[in-house]
Amino acid sequence: MPFDRLNSLYYICIDLGLQQHRLDGEEYIAVIDEFMEAVFTRWPHVIVQFEDFQSKWAFKLLQRYRNSYRMFNDDVQGTAGVAIAGLLGAVRAQGKPMIDFPKQKIVVAGAGSAGIGVLNAARKTMARMLGNNELAFEAARSQFWVVDANGLVTEERENIDDAAKPFARKTKEIGRHGLKEGASLVEVVREVKPDVLLGLSAVGGLFSKEVLEALKGSTSTRPAIFAMSNPTTNAECTPEEAFSIVGENVVFASGSPFPDVDLGNGHIGHCNQGNNMYLFPGIGLGTLLSGSRIVSDGMLQAAAECWIHDRRRGPQRNYLPFNIKVAAAVISEAIEEDLAEGYREMDARELRKLNKDEIISYVENNMWSPEYPTLIYKKD
Repeated sequence: MPFDRLNSLYYICIDLGLQQHRLDGEEYIAVIDEFMEAVFTRWPHVIVQFEDFQSKWAFKLLQRYRNSYRMFNDDVQGTAGVAIAGLLGAVRAQGKPMIDFPKQKIVVAGAGSAGIGVLNAARKTMARMLGNNELAFEAARSQFWVVDANGLVTEERENIDDAAKPFARKTKEIGRHGLKEGASLVEVVREVKPDVLLGLSAVGGLFSKEVLEALKGSTSTRPAIFAMSNPTTNAECTPEEAFSIVGENVVFASGSPFPDVDLGNGHIGHCNQGNNMYLFPGIGLGTLLSGSRIVSDGMLQAAAECWIHDRRRGPQRNYLPFNIKVAAAVISEAIEEDLAEGYREMDARELRKLNKDEIISYVENNMWSPEYPTLIYKKD
């Protein structure tokens, strides 16, 4: 018999959920619509961050609200910002000019909201570098190979998610590589020989020894491995596995913190951390202080560019000072796009007069610092 979750003792006593099925379709959207309207009526300056929504809703709700409410989806847009910065950083680490980014072959493991969000952002970035027209957009699409739980995603896939359709490989394309619908990750990596292997699957250990061995055939002298899934147990591989199997020249980044790897003979394998926590606080704060009514693509791009130019990416870094820079960059972009309307005593006219250092000070003077006094209890 199938498990009756709604009537199980575990659901009633532990999950503490309503004893009814989740809403779906128009009923679901109506509830979110009501929530958004109520929240922004009560708190007009609030910023709503969407998190952990199902893929089928994440993109639909983002497109529904992004041009009318001050909101963003961190899984889709925050992860994309961090990943784009990492992808561009990998190009630089390979000793290539940034304009070579559209030439990168990228295998993406995971087609959920985070994976598709990264794909869309990376495709837009490539297209801008190629001329930002329809032909450029199509050319950029061909650089991505998406593998989900059912293998390589192609146009032959039945019931494919609408968000993943633009990245489904054409039958003729995969045939030239000796691949087919549902090909395994190992097969795809072996045949495509990617410059980047990007993990957004939430499947710990997905980048097995066989997958990493296949990556040794990469056409890049410094292939990049991004094991972005959190927490640590969900990381697609560890830095030790990456460096020991693929080699010392690999560029490695993870969503969870890992220490650097001692490779012997005085060599260190650096583990860069690519986590949304470095971006979304600054995106939210910068949006609030700018007074922008929306979170634009340009504001998100400005946040990502802070990450590209900041080299101190490690598990011990203090991310609060970094997010001051992110917030300032978001404010500057909002001013540039003529979206800034000011906040409290700082109206739009005064905000536009601020220089770079003054914007930094404006952010510092309006942020909360999590500092707590030490409490000492003495026994009588």
